[in-house]
Amino acid sequence: MTDSWAAFGADLHIEPVGAGLRSGLMNALREAVRTGRLTPGTRLPSSRTLASDLGIARNTVADAYAELVAEGWLTARQGSGTRVAQRAAPPGPAARGARLRPVRRRPAHNLMPGSPDLSSFPRAEWLKASRRALAAAPDAAFGYDDPRGRVELRTALADYLARARGVYADPERIVICSGFVHGLTLMGKVLRRHGVRGTAVESYGLDIHWNLLTEAGLRTPGIPVDALGARTGALRETPGVGAVLLTPAHQFPTGVPLHPDRRAEAVDWARSSGGLILEDDYDGEFRYDRQPVGALQGLDPERVVYLGTASKSLAPGLRLAWMVLPEGLVEEVCDAKGGFDWMSGALDQLTLAEFIASGAYDRHVRAMRLRYRRRRDQLVEALAERAPDFRVSGIAAGLHAVLELPGGTEQTVVQAATWQGLALERLSRFRHRDAEPGRDGLVIGYGTPSESGWAGALDALCRVLP
Repeated sequence: MTDSWAAFGADLHIEPVGAGLRSGLMNALREAVRTGRLTPGTRLPSSRTLASDLGIARNTVADAYAELVAEGWLTARQGSGTRVAQRAAPPGPAARGARLRPVRRRPAHNLMPGSPDLSSFPRAEWLKASRRALAAAPDAAFGYDDPRGRVELRTALADYLARARGVYADPERIVICSGFVHGLTLMGKVLRRHGVRGTAVESYGLDIHWNLLTEAGLRTPGIPVDALGARTGALRETPGVGAVLLTPAHQFPTGVPLHPDRRAEAVDWARSSGGLILEDDYDGEFRYDRQPVGALQGLDPERVVYLGTASKSLAPGLRLAWMVLPEGLVEEVCDAKGGFDWMSGALDQLTLAEFIASGAYDRHVRAMRLRYRRRRDQLVEALAERAPDFRVSGIAAGLHAVLELPGGTEQTVVQAATWQGLALERLSRFRHRDAEPGRDGLVIGYGTPSESGWAGALDALCRVLP
């Protein structure tokens, strides 16, 4: 007969300390509670299970439990088992030291760019899609997977990207990754293997991206950005560059789309030089006052690597992104990723595939587009009424706007905002080291606050402006 009772009770690593089994067990349990290794409310294994694990008599464990209950270390209740009691233990050295550290208070209002409204994540629809995906998932989905990612998601993405973003997307040329940063890291490795020594970047952008490319052994010279986007003609004047990282749909942080002539210039440069364009489709789904700008990749799928992500359309915590690659790079990117898909969970991939195929993704994006447009309009109206001397730009699409400030006031405004409990980011924070000193400004992430927190954040912004 099998010991079916052994399957019940929590695992507990404990070593009796001191003379005698009973007293040694009690000492070990007291010490585990005292040091916090066993926290209040933790359910202990049954006396039978712990006795079996330790190789001692059950009565010895039962007696030790009973004594510790009497001392107040443990509690025992019929049907609830034996648990660690709530005790006001004296703080140890670590806890006393922690009191001396300054407490970092979370800001009352957050207008930092780079995040969607996390409170709007479609939990109910995502759960429905997850259930359907789990029910339909083949057994093979729970094993070591193709490094490109689940075929169901690659197929759904190929259809969606072709329809919504004008991307030439064959499922065989899509590789799933765990975020834009992961995809850029993989491309940095591949570029180095191809002998590329430099990747140009826009003169305004995210230093984390520039640093990743630098860590891959690539130089990252900056090319200027103006009202028409990146000056892609400068690529021909930048020696030693074999690739360029662009945000053509909605330049971050200036918010301008790349002009059609400059798109053509970038593709012509890539064709004539054998270079590669890394397209960050930043905020590609969210446009308000203009027709959608298609992906640059559609102009030449063999010279452009398209990188997209669910971080803004759904949530960054999903850690789901994708690359649409030139045919000759698929195998190399998979090699850089590893022999199997170590990064992206199969169930999340299957859920996103179902979420897209069912139409829930399109519905969610449309709903969020309306919500963010309403916030954008409220931002513009509030500034026009309460701060009419300030110009706001980059608002035709995306989740952020640029608010121009009088020269020399950028740092003062950010500091005043901090004192008022408002998190803001200055425009100069995103300026490349090669760029000329530019205008003062703020990058306002109006997509970041929750729906309930948006009005308060907007009011706080207007109060701190000079």
